[in-house]
Amino acid sequence: MKTGSRPLWVDQPVKIKKRRAGPDPDFPYLSEHERFSFPLPENSEGDIIAIGGNLSPGMLLSAYEQGIFPWYNEEDPILWQSPDPRFVIFPETLRVSESMKKVLKKKQFDVYFDKDFAGVIKNCASARRPGQDGTWITSDMIDAYITLHELGFAHSAESYAHGELAGGCYGVWLGGVFFGESMFAAVSNASKAAFLTLAQFLFERGAAFIDSQVHTNHVESLGGREISRADYLELLRATLAQSGAERGAWA
Repeated sequence: MKTGSRPLWVDQPVKIKKRRAGPDPDFPYLSEHERFSFPLPENSEGDIIAIGGNLSPGMLLSAYEQGIFPWYNEEDPILWQSPDPRFVIFPETLRVSESMKKVLKKKQFDVYFDKDFAGVIKNCASARRPGQDGTWITSDMIDAYITLHELGFAHSAESYAHGELAGGCYGVWLGGVFFGESMFAAVSNASKAAFLTLAQFLFERGAAFIDSQVHTNHVESLGGREISRADYLELLRATLAQSGAERGAWA
């Protein structure tokens, strides 16, 4: 980490509204080669581990490597979170329903990787979701993950129908772990087709698990299961120690 940077902190209770909204312009930019040491998630009583900082490549990669990710509203400062429990998919728990087997067998969608990462994340940001008035995928988040994609760490899977983008998902790949961020579907089953194709690809190349962060009914239907944060952190550290980061586009 660059010298002179200010440490991130969490108030007890957390006083979010007194902090600057979004990334802190005074916080040093960290390249993909630099790292920041977050507080240990296992020492936190809640899900929020730290507040502030920015979304530079080094900060994002540091967070994922330490079991943490940014999740905040547009009017808030960056909130770095590590939920307990965590929601993950293992190779043995991945579930492909009979209806989805038919969709994939009939090649209802053309599925590609990294063909239109920007299109996927922007569609995820604009997708309407039950019970949500807005999106946590802010313009700052979009720019940050597109940069991470250009550096070879963030990836997307896209489903196309009649040549048009119909659904997809995106996340961060660090060797043996894929950290799923979001998905969208403009056509029924399009996001599932993209995700299941991606999951099968990842597990065939030796991925230990897919991190889905928090429980959703959609991911549960695909095989997601809850594990404690302590178990998640132990598994994450062991996996990354064995595999290390991989970079580059998935053509």
